[in-house]
Amino acid sequence: MPARILVVEDDPAVTALIAATLTHSGYRVEESADAESAWKRLVSSSPDAVLLDWMLPGITGFQLLRRLRADIRMRDLPVLMLTARVDEVDKIAALEAGVDDYVSKPFSPRELVARLKAVLRRRDRQAGEGVVEYGEIGLSSVSRKVTVRGIDVDLGPVEFRLLQFLMSHSERVYGRRQLINALWGECSSVEERTIDVHIRRLRFALEPHDCDSMVQTVRGSGYRFSKLIAGSPLQVANHGLSPLGG
Repeated sequence: MPARILVVEDDPAVTALIAATLTHSGYRVEESADAESAWKRLVSSSPDAVLLDWMLPGITGFQLLRRLRADIRMRDLPVLMLTARVDEVDKIAALEAGVDDYVSKPFSPRELVARLKAVLRRRDRQAGEGVVEYGEIGLSSVSRKVTVRGIDVDLGPVEFRLLQFLMSHSERVYGRRQLINALWGECSSVEERTIDVHIRRLRFALEPHDCDSMVQTVRGSGYRFSKLIAGSPLQVANHGLSPLGG
């Protein structure tokens, strides 16, 4: 069955272009011109992904995104933000609020479809990963819960995906660009230092549970998730076997 995409855009010309592009690519398209009508559709029809314009009349797309991520039913719903805002601070704000990717206006229809396909593939892959356990940490992609010794850990959406990737590939080193590709796709223009921000937040969330040291920095290479002590002889010996980047 074709994926259903909700397009939330108040410009009829842009909506028509997106609808034609997605329909031609095999998707089913639903449309909303404002946040309130979009919310009603989200609750009633549960689309597979949302293309969300930042600047909407009344409630903005950014505010709607925050509402989505606060609702347990839709916190994992793939969302691509459409925006004419190109400042790095705006892009970082959208990523930190939980957007899966963003497309800057004016956009290429081919790029839009490529980014949408990448987001949907990541959703399907993560849904199939189920429960990941490492040491005393457990992560469920279905319930989107992280626990340490049975105690819940509160993580933001990006930190959750970052931990999920690192736990699923424990003991391996990944550069910043590799992590960006894993979280947002290879065509993403996310700045590399954004990863450092989310690493710090992940460590901060794990610190009360004495697990922050498992998120390790490998100088000159990137980050890894490991029970090894950073800089230990074993880690140094295995360093050459790890994928490098960043």
